[in-house]
Amino acid sequence: MSGRKRAAAIIVRDGRVLMVHERSLRDGNREWWTLPGGGIDPGETAEDAVRREVLEEVGLVVKEARYLLDTPYPSGMTSVFAVTVADGEPQLGPHVGGPLPVGLDWVPLPAVRPDGPGLPIPPMIVALPVD
Repeated sequence: MSGRKRAAAIIVRDGRVLMVHERSLRDGNREWWTLPGGGIDPGETAEDAVRREVLEEVGLVVKEARYLLDTPYPSGMTSVFAVTVADGEPQLGPHVGGPLPVGLDWVPLPAVRPDGPGLPIPPMIVALPVD
């Protein structure tokens, strides 16, 4: 696990969360799905980083970012934010070092009753097997 602190965004629209499909340029071209996000630059706050990373990775402007928790991620400790974005459709950003972005998708979330206790959904990352 990297020692660099990271920030990630949970962006929900119509009961689905935005996920980024990435491919490693090392490690046998492994692929995975993860939340939009990335490293926190020196002197940058976690909130500033999540705003920058969302714009860079998926082309959306963050309107509000609400801190949820810090959690271990395969790439390092990550500050996770619930994010609302301005109108617009996400678009895959350019490759700027790190894993290669290869796709975006809105992944359905489980139904939760508004009057119920809720359903904790940790930051999601799904590793895909290498063929």
